[in-house]
Amino acid sequence: MTTRIHHLLDHWLTEAPDQPFLHLPDGRSLSFADLGALTGTAEVELRSLGVRPGDRVMVVAENCPEHAALILACSRVGAWSCGVNARMAPGEIDAFAAKADARVVYFTASASRAATAHARRFDAVPSALGGMERGRVRDDAEPEAQPLQDQVAALIFTSGTTGEPKGVMLTHDALIHFARVTCAARALSPADRSYAFVPMTHIFGLGTVLLSSLLAGAQLVMRPQFDPADLLDALAHCGVSQLQGPPTLFSRLLAHLQQQGIAEPTAPALRYLYTGAGPLDLSLKQRVESTFGLTLHHGYGLSEYAGSVHVTRLGEQRPDTSAGYAVAEAEVQVTDPVTGSPLPLGERGELWLRGRGLMPGYFRDPAATAAAMREGGWYASGDLGELHADGALFVVGRLKEMIIRSGFNVYPAEVETALNTHPSIQRSAVVGRREADGNEEIIAFVELRPGAALDLAALHGHLHSRLAPYKRPAHILALPELPTNNNGKILKRELQERAASM
Repeated sequence: MTTRIHHLLDHWLTEAPDQPFLHLPDGRSLSFADLGALTGTAEVELRSLGVRPGDRVMVVAENCPEHAALILACSRVGAWSCGVNARMAPGEIDAFAAKADARVVYFTASASRAATAHARRFDAVPSALGGMERGRVRDDAEPEAQPLQDQVAALIFTSGTTGEPKGVMLTHDALIHFARVTCAARALSPADRSYAFVPMTHIFGLGTVLLSSLLAGAQLVMRPQFDPADLLDALAHCGVSQLQGPPTLFSRLLAHLQQQGIAEPTAPALRYLYTGAGPLDLSLKQRVESTFGLTLHHGYGLSEYAGSVHVTRLGEQRPDTSAGYAVAEAEVQVTDPVTGSPLPLGERGELWLRGRGLMPGYFRDPAATAAAMREGGWYASGDLGELHADGALFVVGRLKEMIIRSGFNVYPAEVETALNTHPSIQRSAVVGRREADGNEEIIAFVELRPGAALDLAALHGHLHSRLAPYKRPAHILALPELPTNNNGKILKRELQERAASM
């Protein structure tokens, strides 16, 4: 019976051990049996180090087979895997290790120079897993007690784009349920190959990519990070049939195609495109669909719900940027954030979520958990959206990012959508800057398409017919590249700080 995430691998070790699963940058391919052997090695080492049920095993990682093996070995031991992206700063890594109260910290040294640099700071030693290094075992780390000890599979830290990161506890049941949901949404099968660059330190890479592929027996073309040239090569020659990633991935890919003068990329096996982990702009969606001749599917999810809550349907091509329809056993309520009352269809409010995938809370942070949870088992997401009569969800931004201008609510996504329709704009980000009278000024940061120049007069003219006067930016500034975190989300907080100092 599949009750813990390592059972997904165990099934294929029995049914098809020699079937290929991972295809690596150096040309090697690993079968389920090969991953099983790595997982067994990791399990033996964890037990020899005294790792116990309820302990946290932190992995400073970029994607590689050894990281996948550690995730599954933790499940076998009863410990919780806790992946953090190796490209984070030393202070961030240290804070995560402290927050997780990690029993031991591993580093994917062979797959990441950044992980190797962190390993040096931790005085790490070689692991039995080739290419991995590990820090010392902390005797004072406290294992989590029941019932969470058995329920939780992984700890994922929120991205911290707008505030202090928090440790989200993801249960075995929620992750396996999400694997089933995403397999059904994509009709995933052993005949599929996904391009797996999305970090397994994030729910997108852990759930949508690794665990759903393990459930379906699908293959992964695994990469430690995104490289547009490598992706195009994999699409042309490695049989990639599924491509998932944040909107930033597709924006960067289109920019690379334009720079290289490639109008139609070669992708003979590609049949499914999906973007999530961030708002989708209609201009980007249309450009991606035109380039590949395929629907760009979209969904709405978050770490606190172990994956997607809404997703578009296979076979349906929507002309808008809807995040689709509620998945099995998930509920979304559009709520008045002040009164907590549900709002009618078509009205905008805060999105409250509940269902099988919802986290049991933030790790050892009762205050943060209480601040997010509401009566009736609802989680207040802080996201703003609306539901239409057909059940389709539209996410319009973050409650904290809403700008109040001249007494009107301005949603940054609306302004960004208008900016992104201009032929010189690759993507944009809009923030508010408080003025002396308490009003907010709208500041737009833009990233230009390759070879384009910023013509402010033309851009303001373009916006004049698309936005009401109170929605138009007071200032538009071009940046070489918008700041993003390691999961591809635009760092609005950095842009707000920049705007405030203007």
